[in-house]
Amino acid sequence: MHTRILGNDTVGRIEVGAVGLGLMTFTQTGEAPREQLLDTLRTAIDAGVTLLDTADAYGDADSQGSAAMGHNERVVASLLDELGVRDRVVLATKGGHTRTDDGGWDTDSSPEHLHAAVDASLQRLGVEQVDLWQHHRPDPKVPYDEVIGTLDEIARTGKVAMIGLSNADPDQIRAAHQVLGSSLVSVQNQYSPKFRSSKPEIDVCEELGLAFLPWSPLGGLADAKELAEKHPAFAEVASERGVSPQQVALAWELAASRCVIPIPGAKRPQSIADSAAAADIELTAEEIARLDAS
Repeated sequence: MHTRILGNDTVGRIEVGAVGLGLMTFTQTGEAPREQLLDTLRTAIDAGVTLLDTADAYGDADSQGSAAMGHNERVVASLLDELGVRDRVVLATKGGHTRTDDGGWDTDSSPEHLHAAVDASLQRLGVEQVDLWQHHRPDPKVPYDEVIGTLDEIARTGKVAMIGLSNADPDQIRAAHQVLGSSLVSVQNQYSPKFRSSKPEIDVCEELGLAFLPWSPLGGLADAKELAEKHPAFAEVASERGVSPQQVALAWELAASRCVIPIPGAKRPQSIADSAAAADIELTAEEIARLDAS
């Protein structure tokens, strides 16, 4: 697989597969059989996928509140150990999101919680240093400049190799970069055929030398009716090339900037194999223009 860069000369420039893997679906939507998850990870890594993304708030479909916290991290760590592939992947996680007793989501970006979240992820992942630790979502209860200060403290502990942001806007990215400097390496925001408003964040990442990791990068393509009515060009280009609309979507995102590294979710080997193949698709300028307009 073609590779893209995560990091910089100060913290280290790591080549990762141009397409990563989001791990939320491994547990959040109902945990698949273990052998299926092993096959999915094995297929991903064999295809050149090396960036894997989880979060401490990704639980299982039946857990609520604190019981949901960390479940995905523990499952992923055990799968990687069983496959013996720790040295072949960059494992990213996130903190700052929490789960409520009614199954919902909340935020906690207090310094105490974020420091504790890093320590808990270290233990659950079974590592001495998190490869990429990301602040999951702005917390309306905590000013963002205070959050940035806490991220700087975390970076200085050495418990994380690199810092990332998630769901941040351009001003927040610039403010974090000013304080964190080379410790900040990535931004993870939603971006897909259905959700395109993160283009300004991609531009800022390209300017500052940060990776942009689109989450839910296949949004708008799962439902055949929505695909046909709202994003027909993705279906048309896919048909012309003999590939899936999902592959076209990922290739379109990769073409947006060299800083883009999509992290589609998958819990079946066939799904991640299809997504990984998108890295080899080079869209023409005419195709990109059609997709931009769709």
